[in-house]
Parts: sequence; structure tokens; C-alpha cells
Amino acid sequence: MFKKISKYWWCQLLGWSTYFIINVFLAYSFMGKVEHSDVINLIYVIIFGLAGTHLYRLIIRRNNWVQYGFDHLIILFFAGVVGIGVFMALGIYLFSYPGDFLGFISQEGLKNLMSTMAISTTWLLIYFAWHYIERNRNSQVNQLKLESTVKELELKTIKAQLNPHFIFNALNSIRALVDENPQRARTAITELSNILRSSMATEKVETVSLEDELNIVKDYLALETIRFEERLKVQYLIDPATLELPIPPMMLQTLVENAIKHGISRQIHGGEVVITSSVHELQHVLIIRNTGQLHPTDHSEGHGFGLQSTRQRLSLLFGSRASFSIYNKDTAHVEARVQMPVV
Repeated sequence: MFKKISKYWWCQLLGWSTYFIINVFLAYSFMGKVEHSDVINLIYVIIFGLAGTHLYRLIIRRNNWVQYGFDHLIILFFAGVVGIGVFMALGIYLFSYPGDFLGFISQEGLKNLMSTMAISTTWLLIYFAWHYIERNRNSQVNQLKLESTVKELELKTIKAQLNPHFIFNALNSIRALVDENPQRARTAITELSNILRSSMATEKVETVSLEDELNIVKDYLALETIRFEERLKVQYLIDPATLELPIPPMMLQTLVENAIKHGISRQIHGGEVVITSSVHELQHVLIIRNTGQLHPTDHSEGHGFGLQSTRQRLSLLFGSRASFSIYNKDTAHVEARVQMPVV
């Protein structure tokens, strides 16, 4: 039964009960006793106070007062103070002195009016403050939900763009093998199928473990090794403690693909791709180093789609706590470096 009582009514009952108890306690403390007339008067105050405040609440809720601006709320507040105060004072006086209408405007009646207006002011301050806090909290929650929805949509858009980008590059690799070595082309198609199956499974999540991402990268590099043969060498320097750490799906594969497309493929004798994963000062550090050099007009300098998507996803998932950079490590190597918080 108690579960059906709303929070508003619990507050009303608790507030007016507290008012009754405090007044009885103060009367007993100062007078040594509580007069019967004082208890009756308190009951009148509570009855008409409860009725007046509830009637006021019904009126303002019907007019959707929460949508009003600050200037309107000030007017509403003072109108409530006067309206509830007059309603309470008039009701209490007429029940206490039935038939004596002129006595209400006497000095004693005005004194009672000031008292009831003080009570209504207290009630309204609590009521408006409560709703102000609730409205701010709901606004913050809605803002967070909106930001989360926008972030999710942006991530889905980026991943939707990444998959076709990757597929076209993989198909180009297979096409080069069809005439040269049909058997290896069939093997490559099987590897591509494995990669696509894994990448489709990651579309529903924001992050994957490094281990799962590495499995996709190894399939991709196996496919590229068929095309480059001995011109492509791969080395993995992976700290086992980092295998379970979360990273954006397809991020490592995109950076490795970039290293081969803009680095290894431009070298007559090929080169090496080294993938390093470690933890340093509570940061997960991923490094992809490849043979080659960045050039001023080269998209791999940081303006290509794959690198832009890497920056966007890191920003969306980790904010300023993550970073990405790509630069010439020395005269023969390019290094892409990703740092993410260990969460």
C-alpha cells in the first residue's frame, strides 16, 4: 500500500507532521504545557496548509509551469505566497470564529495572515528548490544520453566506412594473385572470409581486446604476405599483459594496412612491419613501425581517411586521455604511436 504513495505525498505528510511536532515541542518547552486550543489551531493550519499548497500545485502543474522562464517563476512564487497565505488565514479564521467576517481584517487577523504567508513562503522555497535541482539533474542526464547517442552514431558511421575501405584493398591484393597463382588466390579468399567474419562481429561493440584485433591483423598480414612474398617481414613484440586491454575495433588493422600501403609497397626490396604493445605509466602504448618515409604530400602524414578515423575513434572513446601520432622515426622508418588509458 505504501509503495503506491507518491514521493510528493510522502514529502507533504512528512513536512506537515514535522511542523506539528516542532510547534507542540516549542509550546511545551516555553509554556510547560500544550493548550487544547493550540492543538486545534495547529490542526487547522495543517489542514488548510495542505489543501492550499496542493491546490496551488494542481494549478501550476496544469499550466506546465516548469517551462516558464525565471521572470515568470518569480511572479508565480510571490503569487503563491500571497494566494496560499490568504487561503490558509481565511480558512483558519472562519473555522475558529464562524460568522465573524469583519474580524479577519483586524490587527489579529493581519497577524495571522503574516504567519500563514511565512509558512507558504517556506513551503514554496522548498518546492521550487526541489524542482530546480530535479530539472537540472534531468537536464544533465538527458545531455549525457544525447552525447552518448551521438558518439555511438559517429562510431557506427566510422566503422561502416572502414569496412568497405578495407575490403577494396584486400580484394585488390587477391586480384593480383588470380592469374599468377590461383591456388594461393583461393587461400587468400579463405583468409579474407575469416577477416570479414571477425570484423562483422566487432561492428556491435565499441572496443575489442587486443588479442582479438591481433587475430584479424595476422590474417590480413598472411594475405599480404602472399602478395609480397619475401619482401614483407613481420615482427610482433607483444607484452602478454596487454592482450586483454580494450582498443577500438579495426584500429590496429587500419594502421598496419597504412604501413604496408604507404611504406612497404613503395620499397623496391620491401621492408619490415614491427608491432609493439606495452604498458607505460598506466598508458597502453601501441607502436607500428615500418620501413619507409613520410613525405610532405603523402596522405600517410596524417590526413588520410584511415588515420583520421583513428584519431576520431580515440577521441570519442577516450577523449583527451588518448593520443595518436605518426612521424619519421629515422631516415629509414616510420612510426605510428597510439597511447590509450589502461581502463
